[in-house]
Amino acid sequence: MAERDNLYCIIMAGGIGSRFWPLSRTSRPKQFIDILGTGKSLLQQTFDRMEKICPAENILIVTSTIYRDLVLEQLPRVKPEQILLEPMRRNTAPCIAYATYKIQQTNPNAIAIVAPSDHLILNEDKFVETVMNAVAFAEKNDALLTLGIKPSRPETGYGYIQVDKPVKGYSGLHKVKTFTEKPNLELAKVFMDSGEFFWNSGLFVWSLNSISNAFDEHLPEISALFKDASSSFGSHVENKIIEKTYSECRNISIDYGIMEKADNVYVVCSEFGWSDLGTWGSLYTHVPKNSKGNAALSKNVKMYNTENTIVSSSNNKLVVVQGLSDYIVVDTNDVLLICKMQDEQQIKNFVNDIQLEQGEKFS
Repeated sequence: MAERDNLYCIIMAGGIGSRFWPLSRTSRPKQFIDILGTGKSLLQQTFDRMEKICPAENILIVTSTIYRDLVLEQLPRVKPEQILLEPMRRNTAPCIAYATYKIQQTNPNAIAIVAPSDHLILNEDKFVETVMNAVAFAEKNDALLTLGIKPSRPETGYGYIQVDKPVKGYSGLHKVKTFTEKPNLELAKVFMDSGEFFWNSGLFVWSLNSISNAFDEHLPEISALFKDASSSFGSHVENKIIEKTYSECRNISIDYGIMEKADNVYVVCSEFGWSDLGTWGSLYTHVPKNSKGNAALSKNVKMYNTENTIVSSSNNKLVVVQGLSDYIVVDTNDVLLICKMQDEQQIKNFVNDIQLEQGEKFS
């Protein structure tokens, strides 16, 4: 098994979480918020979880330049050089390329675990066991691994992985047959019933060798850009060079750019109480509810003749709700959102419209 010092974690923390608006804002997105009321933000929970796998100094946080101080404030043990600053959003492939070539400078033999900063994982012991199973395989094989989650419902908001034959000697490990983007409800039901499909968690494990070879083969222009930039890493001009690199880099996800194209992709299938907490609806499934299916995330909430509704208020205002069924109600200092649960995917559109009409004031 890989030595602990050889394991690195890349935490992707640059998203703006617009589907969690109006609680999640550009100035303080959801990964920096204690959405679940645990006393820790999602980023802090992710960092603590990853420290069970690798040393704290081997954890890199890739985030937007504007969130540097927020990261330092929330993770006081992290040194500034562990924070990689993205000057603009370019999706997950450039983010992972930057961190990969950064780690390669100090430890070319490293195994990297890539994790979004805003996921919920309820069974952390099972999660660690699943990751270490993937690490054991990644050490010995030229392989790109993703963690697949056994679906608990026909979810239309997640991507799916179809598994091929199992790999002997490794629990839950399969070659990947196909990736499918978010299906409609009918297809999601077929996927779930078949037993061959797992949710794509967006959590990855690989050796630096395997992922850099994959960049060379499938995204050679991104690979070339970051290889050129790497001579500046650790110097006073790194941020300036990275700004130029990102301005020339295309916007592409690691799934689309590499995982769906490579033929050495494997999935470790597991159940560890995972949710990407992408929307109010996904949060609703994980918080306590009363006998009528209502979830009050704040103390001063009164609900009458209301069912299957989630209410959040970010101050001590008394919120009274009457006659709602399957709704999201979110009250902040300057915004009130009332939206049907089934239409929550439109929240992103609301934010875009408001930005066009009002500028950044409410986003």
